[in-house]
Amino acid sequence: MSSDSDIRTVVRERYGAIAEKAEGGCAPGGSCCTPGTDCCGETATTGLAELGYTEKDAAAIPEGANLGLGCGNPVALGSPEPGETVLDLGSGAGIDAFLAAREVGPSGRVIGVDMTPAMIDRARANAAKGDYANVEFRLGEIEHLPVSDASVELIVSNCVVNLSPDKDQVFREAFRVLRPGGRMLVSDLVLERPLPEETRNSIEAYVGCVAGASLKADYLRLIRDAGFHDVEIVREGRYAAEPVTSVQVRAVKPETATP
Repeated sequence: MSSDSDIRTVVRERYGAIAEKAEGGCAPGGSCCTPGTDCCGETATTGLAELGYTEKDAAAIPEGANLGLGCGNPVALGSPEPGETVLDLGSGAGIDAFLAAREVGPSGRVIGVDMTPAMIDRARANAAKGDYANVEFRLGEIEHLPVSDASVELIVSNCVVNLSPDKDQVFREAFRVLRPGGRMLVSDLVLERPLPEETRNSIEAYVGCVAGASLKADYLRLIRDAGFHDVEIVREGRYAAEPVTSVQVRAVKPETATP
């Protein structure tokens, strides 16, 4: 496998290409929903129900915000409250950020962070078209969040952390920016058993959200090691490629914690 910087470059380039596609947003091999295929267009739309999005959610998603890249509905399980500040790690074109904005209302705020300039451009354009005054998108890496200490109540993320070569740093950063008592709901892909060496060393499998996935037990351990309590899998589902499975993990920053 390439170095961390090489991995980030390839991921940024691949997802930048996805964002720049004129129709649907995806490119063959670029989606986390099914590695090696184009799961955009009709599949990206019809698959929302399988990921936990309701018809009401689907109707509320701005045109161009759903690129078919998720593996769950973290906003629904994260239960944003009116007035809260929500942070979306790897916000892409903004699908979950916009759904969270609906829940927090005009007194709340949603911040999306993504390392791909083309995704940020697309998300900002979607926000402008939909007149989302309570949403902003910031360019940055989820390992080095452009967000102040203890400034958000809820963190969500949808099939993104598996793409990071430094997952422990991602969770430490998430812990830093959460307020004491804040919560995190992450939808992601994990492994039930180790991958074959050929798959582990495949950059195509990495950008397809497979080769970078952690063993399930290791993933949960990284969250606990970052300082989170009450770490639990609240939903788990099958995935197209064995031995990969999708999980939605909830965790809480203790009330007594400091950044």
